[in-house]
Amino acid sequence: MIVGVDVGTSVTKAQLLGRDGRSGPVHEARGTLRTAPGGRVEQDLDEVVRTVEEVVRAAAADAAAFDGQPGETLEALAITGQGDGLWLRDADGRSVGPAISWLDGRASDRVARWSQPGPDGAEPVLETVHRLTGSGMFPGSAGPLLAHLAEREPERLERAAVAGYCVDAVVQRFTGEITVDASDASLPFLDVPSRTYNEAAVAACGLTAQRRLLAEPAAPGQLFALLPEAALRLGLPSGLPVSAGPFDIPACGFGAGLSEAGQGNLILGTTLACTVRTDKAGPQEMPGFDAQGPAGMWLATPYPDRHLRVMPAMVGTAGLDWVLGLIGAGVGDLEDLLAASPAGANGVTALPFLSPGGERAPFVDALARGRFDGLNLAAGRADLVRALCEAVAYSARHCMEALGLAGEVSACGGGARSAAWSRIFADVLGRDLHIPVEEGVGVRGAAKVAWDALGAPVGEERVRGPRRVVRADPAAAEHYEAGYGHYRAELERARADWHAPHREQSRGYTS
Repeated sequence: MIVGVDVGTSVTKAQLLGRDGRSGPVHEARGTLRTAPGGRVEQDLDEVVRTVEEVVRAAAADAAAFDGQPGETLEALAITGQGDGLWLRDADGRSVGPAISWLDGRASDRVARWSQPGPDGAEPVLETVHRLTGSGMFPGSAGPLLAHLAEREPERLERAAVAGYCVDAVVQRFTGEITVDASDASLPFLDVPSRTYNEAAVAACGLTAQRRLLAEPAAPGQLFALLPEAALRLGLPSGLPVSAGPFDIPACGFGAGLSEAGQGNLILGTTLACTVRTDKAGPQEMPGFDAQGPAGMWLATPYPDRHLRVMPAMVGTAGLDWVLGLIGAGVGDLEDLLAASPAGANGVTALPFLSPGGERAPFVDALARGRFDGLNLAAGRADLVRALCEAVAYSARHCMEALGLAGEVSACGGGARSAAWSRIFADVLGRDLHIPVEEGVGVRGAAKVAWDALGAPVGEERVRGPRRVVRADPAAAEHYEAGYGHYRAELERARADWHAPHREQSRGYTS
């Protein structure tokens, strides 16, 4: 058995998983996202660690009643969680200032500068790093955040021993090890095929002096040992093997069953993460690699011969939550609201770029903003909801096209629980969606990685579990083909408007 834990942006979840594919109940604990002026979104590492301890203790307690295989014992703690952001710590794992979330927008001005040519027409920094590593950058990623702190709070970086991410921050607390999973390290400085940092990419961001803060990526299959004091707090045996990563997007990919190159996975979570597996050695081998500009991620995985190309749009269910709150409704109202508005939302359309930090996929633009069009006195609140849901689905198609999707598509995350919204995604993509019945797809992916590292792998189908299939409707897909064309045309017009001089004068973040 394995205790798997997923340290999400606002909710931490843990459950017990058996080799036979069965799982214990999901235990949850909520954390706090703190917002502040200047686009700041932060978390408290101590609070995050407490949520992990709470849910892992609860999951570990299930072992006594868990009806696993004869002789089955607790084998490991498998950790996955949110990626990006910046989790600065000292050598003992104590946080150096609040952890900076991937939702943070304080470095928006830096990203805007890096998107422009340098002195004497030099290549923009975003394009340079993308060309070197295959990864784009956005305000909530490590490169811009480190550069922002180096300029505005250099003393904070001087006090830090490591600039890492959520998963390795938790792992350091539990094992004492300073490490990072290669998937987290991939954005933006890692040369994925060699699993080493590209020093030219670090230098392009002006961060050579901060290179010391980047932990070397853990080797494939590396495990760590649980410290006695941490084991006591977690309710686990001292010395239990700990698997650190991958972070949630690749973990969901492997948990949902990305078994072949060309297959895709769609995470309908707070963010909208679109993933396609590739076995290519480098990003430049991907068709259309430069078509969208310096966007997306090229991720290393625990398996050296398997890579992931990812387009993680900033807003998924977060946009739905926003519009539901705006009209005084809740998630429980979604099915009825979508049923009350036809495909096309009675002419109401939307652009789903609602993050304060702008957009990161399939294009990078710190000034990206959402909007609704086609409103009139006949439009109802159901039309607003359907328009937003359709816009998120169009964004998913845009991302998947950029990734070169060529095979089966799986879907997971909170949004996939909605039958009506899942049908919209299937119809917009023009492909059937394969949705795991069991929750905790990211936890299952992390557990698969842990079992592989232990040298006792469990079959992919058993890890993935049963799935339900949402069939694409040909007639609806034809309707949405025209809607997608309209969406892309409106997006291009909006991108020009975001950068009009009168817009730039009224926007931007201050420190």
